[in-house]
Amino acid sequence: MKAQALTLALCMSLAGVAAPAYAKGCAKGAAVGGVAGHFAGRHALLGAAAGCAIGKHRAKKADEREQAAQQQQQQQQNQQAQPQGSAYSRTHS
Repeated sequence: MKAQALTLALCMSLAGVAAPAYAKGCAKGAAVGGVAGHFAGRHALLGAAAGCAIGKHRAKKADEREQAAQQQQQQQQNQQAQPQGSAYSRTHS
């Protein structure tokens, strides 16, 4: 039992090191899912697979929110940089 837990922990730590950039969130989710699956009826592999999928989904959503916030910030900066009602805009429209 302890050997299995140690082996799982070692594999998960090595998977986190070797994981490519597109698998963002997978290692963390797999670790949590594996532990939860283990305690919920010895289904560590199923839990790890589900945790990986959920972790990737959450990381993707977080990236989308971050991109939207950056775009909104850029739009606000562009609006502030453009002079409103200046003499130039009235004569060159």
